[in-house]
Amino acid sequence: MNKDGVLSSVKDSELIKKRRNQMIQGAITLFKEKGFHRTTTREIAKESGFSIGTLYEYIRTKEDVLYLVCDSIYENVRERLEEKIDLSHASIENFINVVRSYFLLMDDMQEEVLILYQEAKSLTQETREKVLQKERDMVAMLERVIISSFPNDISKQDADLLANNIFIQGQMWGFRRWMLQRQFTLEDYINRQIQFLLRGIHVFESNEEMNSCLNNHNKQTRTL
Repeated sequence: MNKDGVLSSVKDSELIKKRRNQMIQGAITLFKEKGFHRTTTREIAKESGFSIGTLYEYIRTKEDVLYLVCDSIYENVRERLEEKIDLSHASIENFINVVRSYFLLMDDMQEEVLILYQEAKSLTQETREKVLQKERDMVAMLERVIISSFPNDISKQDADLLANNIFIQGQMWGFRRWMLQRQFTLEDYINRQIQFLLRGIHVFESNEEMNSCLNNHNKQTRTL
């Protein structure tokens, strides 16, 4: 059994990692096109570049593939978000940067996130709980950023709720894209959501002060 809990008859951990990465990418392509239930393991094997026999050396069921896909998506989001978090230099600007980076990441991975929410119900109770724990861990990351950025302005309970709001607002860009992306550019959507968040925390004395901070941040972001 590999560290992710999925059984494999292969003992070489590097080979397991390589083959499963191929499998995950192949499965994501198919799940986007056909969904989990209409995709067969034979199609996953073909899309991954190996035989059905080889596929079953690395997993036991099609549900194993789905779990590996969900786990991989969350790990990708976590790793990319962690790159933007700097708790040692906490500030309003750092908070804005993390939220903006998360929203951009959700735009970049909107198809993968849709797979998570459409297909995770097909996981077993045990594997679904593992995936949900990954989600809770990412919300906790956002909560730590909020508390460190506004140590005197927000309670832990409010920070927890705000972190959940940010988590969903980022995903909403993909979930509601059929409507939102007709009305807003991604930049407009991000700026408006950040303004709502900052108003809710009451960080600035006026809208002019808040808009000035956002404009300065946007200018710095475009020069990077």
